[in-house]
Amino acid sequence: MDIVCKDRAMGVVESGSGGGGRGEARQVRAVPGGASRQRVAVLVRDGMLPIEVGIVHRIFGEARSASGERLYELVTCALEPGEVRTDTDFTVNVAHGPEALAEADTVVVPASGADYDLGAERSAGRLSPAMADALGRIRPGTRIASICTGAFVLAAAGLLDGRRATTHWRSVEDFRRLFPAVELDADVLYTDEGEVLTAAGVASGIDLCLHMVRCDHGAAVANDVARRTVVPPHREGGQAQYIRRPVPEPQISSTGVARAWALEHLDRPLSLRELAAREAMSVRTFTRRFREEVGISPLQWLTQQRIERARQLLEETELTVDRIAAEAGFGTAASLRQHLQSALGVSPRAYRSTFRGPGGGGGLVA
Repeated sequence: MDIVCKDRAMGVVESGSGGGGRGEARQVRAVPGGASRQRVAVLVRDGMLPIEVGIVHRIFGEARSASGERLYELVTCALEPGEVRTDTDFTVNVAHGPEALAEADTVVVPASGADYDLGAERSAGRLSPAMADALGRIRPGTRIASICTGAFVLAAAGLLDGRRATTHWRSVEDFRRLFPAVELDADVLYTDEGEVLTAAGVASGIDLCLHMVRCDHGAAVANDVARRTVVPPHREGGQAQYIRRPVPEPQISSTGVARAWALEHLDRPLSLRELAAREAMSVRTFTRRFREEVGISPLQWLTQQRIERARQLLEETELTVDRIAAEAGFGTAASLRQHLQSALGVSPRAYRSTFRGPGGGGGLVA
């Protein structure tokens, strides 16, 4: 199921989410202009992957209010302050210990290279005493997320029991063996179960962090972060992981020109023949190369982009549903409702209400 944010003030919730909550709402810090600042703690371990830690800092660190104020405070912490090994040839000096977790509104646990070494602790699916103590400092109501094999930590703590979760495809069998109570979905980029979220791997960590920013502050802020970091603004969590997918040969032409053109003309009917002509390819060749480069078919991609455009307009404008349907290329309000319901499980009115309040459409997300 694709993911929708139910209540940004109380955290992010997937429609139809499983598992119980931790109880209390997160407290956020006011910043000028009426926005709110949340503290994000990144819990690193020996063997940390620097790129995953950097993703969290970059995505949340780039989020700004309309007046330019930072919307998040970030802190990196470890089980003990000091030098932490990475999976490369350098170390990172971490100034904060586990006490930083007690002040966090969101905790992110990236992977460690050690996760791929099936030592006694990993093989048994247990937390070390130090990790158990650290996680015990997290306040009720805190949003907790993992990237890649960081999901093993959350699962060992019992935070994923009865919930959907994902992890890196290479570790799926080990995860299922160790944590049968978790509903593991190995074919998605990320999952959102309310206060507990998981991402499959490095790149999907970007998607998950952007998803959390979107849920906290809306599409405009998330899209601005995406532009600043030059990444796609939104990929649905239900999109499949890129596993054993053939890589196009270097001499093969890209389909990027056609995609860029399509994004500028979403409001009009677009055919495969028309898109293929933009790349001077046959429809068959274009479809094959598009799938190789993007991972889904051209028509699936077009539908995703139109849904994304509709979401943006619902969040940022006062346009009627009929006008939004036309601008996004769905043609009619009925078609927009059908596609949004299928993708997100909500109506346009309910989605707008989530991000703009009752005055922006009324009603709550069911």
